[in-house]
Amino acid sequence: QVQLVESGGGLVQPGGSLRLSCAASGSIFRIYAMGWYRQAPGKQRELVATVDSGGNQNYAETVKGRFTLSRDNAKKTAYLQMNSLEPEDTAVYYCNAEGSYFNGKVWAYWGQGTQVTVSS
Repeated sequence: QVQLVESGGGLVQPGGSLRLSCAASGSIFRIYAMGWYRQAPGKQRELVATVDSGGNQNYAETVKGRFTLSRDNAKKTAYLQMNSLEPEDTAVYYCNAEGSYFNGKVWAYWGQGTQVTVSS
């Protein structure tokens, strides 16, 4: 079993910044990829940013240049630094991670989600 615990959401004014954290714990042998997705009211969940075990990153076009994803492998934690936030960034942000157990079986989990609201 793997747990993903997110933190760092909240209310921020347009142009402000927030940093989200996602900490993985449990029977983890290796984490292949970690990332963030978001879901706004009435919309489908969409990719925000992901990073694989080699450090290769992928960002949604709408957040490029404003959001930065980083990963601390020793802490099994991913961080999403969000700058120049816009009202359109308002959503529930979900952490996602994929990896393997010690027995070689692969796993994929979602966090519980953290609300980000950008409003004046």
